[in-house]
Amino acid sequence: MPCRIIAVANQKGGTGKTSTTLSLGVALARRQKRVLLVDADPQGDLTKSLGWADPDSLDVTLANHIQAAIDGNDPDPWAGILRHAEGVDLMPANIDLAGMEMAMFMAMSRERLLGTWASSLKEGYDYLFVDCPASLGIIPVNAFAAADGVLIPVSAEFLPASAMTDLLKSVERVRRQINPSLEVEGILVTLFDGRNNLAREVERTVRGQFGGTYRVFDTVVPRAVSAAESPASGTSIFSYDADGKAAEAFARLAEEVLRHG
Repeated sequence: MPCRIIAVANQKGGTGKTSTTLSLGVALARRQKRVLLVDADPQGDLTKSLGWADPDSLDVTLANHIQAAIDGNDPDPWAGILRHAEGVDLMPANIDLAGMEMAMFMAMSRERLLGTWASSLKEGYDYLFVDCPASLGIIPVNAFAAADGVLIPVSAEFLPASAMTDLLKSVERVRRQINPSLEVEGILVTLFDGRNNLAREVERTVRGQFGGTYRVFDTVVPRAVSAAESPASGTSIFSYDADGKAAEAFARLAEEVLRHG
């Protein structure tokens, strides 16, 4: 199958974006898919969650490849890719990426820098997931320009209408002006507690307001203590609590993604 690039994005923090990237990637790797996870957040949370606790000590990160794309060369696009024991590969990030934003704004074809690097790797993977920072800046736009789809995690802890509208407008702008094949991969309700009235209201709002136009995943990711604890162990929810409800949810989500192609 051709490699599918999926940007995982929400400009609001605390939506489960990084845990979704990690857990979905591992779930697909457990189904014999070749998966590269790309940490595109200068905070390096995905990198830390996979066990590299000090991203600033890494010699090669995404920032190096962005700089190479700006300079018009990348002699080894595979440099710096880390292999995790659970079957996924990782392109890490650290604070150096924050320093790249001004250079990216000044570069030729500034929206395509990440895609220039990622396109060199597509033959090696079935899925490439980009964990975007919580913003609508130049790095998420680069991810959207490179991606086939955008997966949007929405926390069931606040009504998402206004933030969702802004994000979807950005996706549509990129689709219209830069990447005509871009689509919304799906909207995923996360951090769901069925005992909570607000959580149920958020799910109803998402399905009612957006479900007619965009795909809303049937899977709902529950709030779980194990999901909050697993990043400290450097492993996915499947290693930390394989029989838990969060692991079951991400396994179902992987099946939905596979059915979509």
